Amino acid sequence: MIARHISVSGRVQGVFFRAWTRERAEALGLTGWIRNCPDGHVEAHVEGEDSLVEQMLELLRRGPPAAQVENLRTWDVEPCEFDDFEVRH
Repeated sequence: MIARHISVSGRVQGVFFRAWTRERAEALGLTGWIRNCPDGHVEAHVEGEDSLVEQMLELLRRGPPAAQVENLRTWDVEPCEFDDFEVRH
């Protein structure tokens, strides 16, 4: 199992980015969380099998239809072993 902390910038708030991400993460069997940040970017923590996390990163690089992802940065972090994938407020 691996974990990645992710920062996504661009037009990523107000376009259902968080809900879309949760749906994709749940479909892949990943756990973690996602939240909006005050400066307009979205921050997430995703963990699971290496290949599935990589698939999630590819999805996040495109985002949902109304989003315009300009930049995606990731950091390797320690897994926290979440039970599910949640939208944080």
